[in-house]
Amino acid sequence: MYININDNQMYYEEHGNSKGEPIFFIHGAPGLSDCRGDIKAFSDLGNHYRLIFMDMRGSGRSEGKPPFTHEQWIADIEELRKVLIDGPITILGGSYGGFLTLEYVLEYPENVKNVLLRDTSANSDFDHLSVERALESHLPGITEEGIRRLFAGEVHSNKELREMFTAIQPLYTVKFDEEAVNKRLDSIYYRYETHNFAFKYNKPKYNLVPRLGEINVPMLVTVGRHDWITPVECSETIVENTKNSRFVVFENSGHSPQQEEKEKYLKLIREFLEFNYICK
Repeated sequence: MYININDNQMYYEEHGNSKGEPIFFIHGAPGLSDCRGDIKAFSDLGNHYRLIFMDMRGSGRSEGKPPFTHEQWIADIEELRKVLIDGPITILGGSYGGFLTLEYVLEYPENVKNVLLRDTSANSDFDHLSVERALESHLPGITEEGIRRLFAGEVHSNKELREMFTAIQPLYTVKFDEEAVNKRLDSIYYRYETHNFAFKYNKPKYNLVPRLGEINVPMLVTVGRHDWITPVECSETIVENTKNSRFVVFENSGHSPQQEEKEKYLKLIREFLEFNYICK
């Protein structure tokens, strides 16, 4: 479905139990990702929860009116919440979506019941580790010039964005399924302008570590042991600086434990939410 949010057409979908507690899902990889991955991973939670998935401004099927700032993205999340829920939500953000999830709960703490973070970070200090791991992989198609431009937000076209993203795919998972990856690469809405803005302007100034202690709601922090792009150290920093968080490492996953260890991941989410809703 489409809805006009802050003068931008946003694509979103609702799944699950319309009378259940609402969960908002915030996807990562601006300009590369959209809500379809989260729908595939989390729809089984719909027996008990109202699931709301969205393509962020400038990604997927949503319109791409600038700016692509964190401030604008969290304002879009808040406006959709007011339109659909007008009450507090649980919010789940993965990868770059975790950046926005943390920004959102800090800006609108009264509107959040639980925070679920997957393979994310509270600052950009990890970028050099990701670049180093990519270069050390010696994968064909990865060059130092290319990976540094990708992380610097200096991609020249959608064609080039696809080429760069294709080259790094084997880094994301413990077991590389080339056929499945190629199918997904063919389905992506490539939006290089969104990617460039996020990496060139947003990420260099992104640092929420000094404010993490302000978060009071229950938080579940998860990460794959072999995550190359938001390594375990990033999640450890979040946990060390928050006061009401649970930390779980998925030992047989890379950047997507919600897919690589799906049943175990969903079981953890259910137990965490059931405990916190009962306690409240």
